[in-house]
Amino acid sequence: MNHKKRQILYGYGFIGIWLIGFILLTLIPLIRSITFSLSDVSITGNEGIVTYPVGFDNFINILTTDVTFIDNILMFLSEMILYVPVILILSMMIAIMLNQKIKFRALFRGIFFLPVIIVSGPVINELLNQGAGSVPLIEQYGMLETIGEILPSFLAQPLQSLLSEMIMVLWFSGVQIVLFLAGLQKMSAEVYEAAQIDGASPWETFWKITLPSLRNIMVVAAIYTVVMLSTFSNNTVLGLIRQMMFASNGGYGYASAMSWLYFILIGILLMIVVLIIAPKENVKRIKGGKKHATQHSKNKKLL
Repeated sequence: MNHKKRQILYGYGFIGIWLIGFILLTLIPLIRSITFSLSDVSITGNEGIVTYPVGFDNFINILTTDVTFIDNILMFLSEMILYVPVILILSMMIAIMLNQKIKFRALFRGIFFLPVIIVSGPVINELLNQGAGSVPLIEQYGMLETIGEILPSFLAQPLQSLLSEMIMVLWFSGVQIVLFLAGLQKMSAEVYEAAQIDGASPWETFWKITLPSLRNIMVVAAIYTVVMLSTFSNNTVLGLIRQMMFASNGGYGYASAMSWLYFILIGILLMIVVLIIAPKENVKRIKGGKKHATQHSKNKKLL
């Protein structure tokens, strides 16, 4: 065996455990889920799980008759429109403050990242049940009721949810703060010194230097935020899918179809987030790569 083949075997040996885990724990359940979504699934005592193919009937029924799922999806989208920008802005502001030369800077960084370590579904639910997720002044002065009276319901409900769980927003910002801190620490101090010599104000420095330099970090933070909020245990859409798994009017097939529609929606949402936040040159590079691949495939067919 030559050196090249030996190195290939070493590589497969290192990733072999991951490949086995991916096939057994992810790929097989994924294929099973696709099969369930296209079937009417029933669980029997003798035969176990029995599937009867129904094509795309589950998807059609969800999109045309299931008002509860559509309402939960619309509420999820409206919450995303509010939560993602707020979490990104707060994370960036906190990261900029923690990047300053202040006393106990490492302690404050640890405090803001601590919720990422200890937060779990039961912990969050217990905090929300005890009223630890909201700011007392907001409820004390009746701001939530005022918002409900002034704004229409499709805007009032997500905003009320955001204000009632404002402390939770800070808890969800730990990883994003670390990402922005990493980006800020890579910036050269000479650039800021040159901007100060040219007479740039701190406001102009932020908009012309800091923010453009953090665009790529912002894309990563936005993707993480969307995935985190969409897969969190307190998510209403996931709660509805779990409920439909054992409901008489649902089942494994119906819940699997819901899951795939939810997955497609999150994929589209991530694409929109990347196109909005990503630097324009990166978007052009992606589109250019797609055009090049299309032209290359056409040339191969002609040959």
